[in-house]
Parts: sequence; structure tokens; C-alpha cells
Amino acid sequence: MEGVDTATALWGAVVASGIYHGINPGMGWPLAVSAALMDQKKGSFFKALLALAAGHLLAMAAILFPFTALLFLAEWQREIQIGAACLVIGLGVYLLFNRRHPRFLARVPPTRLALWSFLAAIAHGAGLMLVPIYLGICRTIETDAGHAAASGLMAGNAGVAVSVALAHTMAMTISGGLVAWGVYQWLGLRFLSKSWFNLDLLWALSLILVGAISLFFVH
Repeated sequence: MEGVDTATALWGAVVASGIYHGINPGMGWPLAVSAALMDQKKGSFFKALLALAAGHLLAMAAILFPFTALLFLAEWQREIQIGAACLVIGLGVYLLFNRRHPRFLARVPPTRLALWSFLAAIAHGAGLMLVPIYLGICRTIETDAGHAAASGLMAGNAGVAVSVALAHTMAMTISGGLVAWGVYQWLGLRFLSKSWFNLDLLWALSLILVGAISLFFVH
């Protein structure tokens, strides 16, 4: 029962982090609003949102799959999770003191939203935030590490990584899409230019919190 409760809580964290990333303007929903307003087409809104989702999903996969390969070493799962948690905390501390947005993101043209979304998620540590949660989910799955074939472990861990990336991205896209649609339908471009809200401090603190929680539950 405890393992089931832990797994449920971890999957809840995957979805919650997706919702959090979705409402954070730094992950790109204002770009979907801007595309629709400039083109005066609702279709442009959904195309932009789909591109942002595709880039975010690729970023999640790019971060999670290397850790999937590391989990071949099943006997080192605990140490790998501790290292990942410390890495997340370290990035959070760095962003806490250095909150300037990476300049290279401003050089990506608006026509390449998927690329921008991918780079933004990597640069801000969005994918890295999922790593301790993903590792925790892998540890809740009953596996006889001493007898399981490496290919079986890899396939199982890869499946979990895909599920985590998809669940997270769906939550991100739905929450961000709802916020963006509300701005597009009722508030408009003036809201984006005058009412921009910045979550950089909260973002950095959330990375530290996720890493700290992961360390607390490592056993």
C-alpha cells in the first residue's frame, strides 16, 4: 500500500509540474497568443501551441532517456537518484542568483517555435526537474534487479520515461493553452505588454524544493 501511495504521489507530481510549467509564461504560451493575434487566425493559435508542446516533449525526452540508460546499473539506483537531486538543487541555486534569461533564446525566430520551446525547457531546467520524480517512480516498480535482463530493465525504464514525458507535456499544454486562450479571447495584446508576470524566483525555488523532497524520500 505504501508503494502504491508513493507511486500515486509521484505521478501527481509529474502532472502538477506540467501544470506549473504550462502557466509559467517563460515556457511560451504568450507566443501562441502573439501568433494568433498577428495572423488574426485561430488556427495559428493551435499551430503555435502544438509546436510549443512538441518542443517541450522533446526536451523532456532528451533529459530523461540518459538516466534511463544509467538505470541499467540497478544496484546504483539510490546513488543515481541522490546525484540527480543534488544536480536539480544546484541548478535551482544558480538560477536563484542569476535570473537573466539566456540570450540565445531571443535569437530563435518566431517561425521556429518547437526549437524555441525545446531550448527554453533545457535552459530553464524544466526537464531536469522531472528527473528525481522519474527516478522515484522507477524505484516503486517491483523488479528483481539481480535476475532481470538488461534489455528488460531498459525497456521498462524507457516506457516509464515516455509515460512521464507525455503526461507532463499534456498537463503543460492544457494548462498553458487555457491561459493563452483566455488572454487571446478576452485580454489581447495589451495585456501581454502591460501585465507580464515573472515567475523566475518561484521557478528557482521550485527546483530546490523538488530536489530537496527527492533527497528526503531516498532510502
